[in-house]
Amino acid sequence: QVELVESGGGLVQAGDSLTLSCTASTLPFSNYVMAWFRQAPGKPRDFVARIGQDAGSRNYADSVKGRFTISRDNSKNTAYLQMNSLNVEDTAVYYCAANQKVIARYERNYDYWGQGTQVTVSS
Repeated sequence: QVELVESGGGLVQAGDSLTLSCTASTLPFSNYVMAWFRQAPGKPRDFVARIGQDAGSRNYADSVKGRFTISRDNSKNTAYLQMNSLNVEDTAVYYCAANQKVIARYERNYDYWGQGTQVTVSS
């Protein structure tokens, strides 16, 4: 069983930056594709970004491309989501997810999920 714990959420103003972290309990962390999803109130959970096991393959939702950066440090069992130029539309609960099998952007491909961390952007 893989446990994922997100941290770093909070309340920020539009234009600010925030970095989310996701730490995994399992080894070897480098076996897992990591991804971030988000869910705004009243909306379905959406893909944000994903990164391959060796960090060589990254993909982003169009809505965050150029503003968000996903990364990972396999020595720390941690994935990150650096978020710049935040706007009110980025307000959501952010979830990290992991799977060992496929580099993908669909919820159904991810086997393990964190509990989520709230990001609120005020105007």
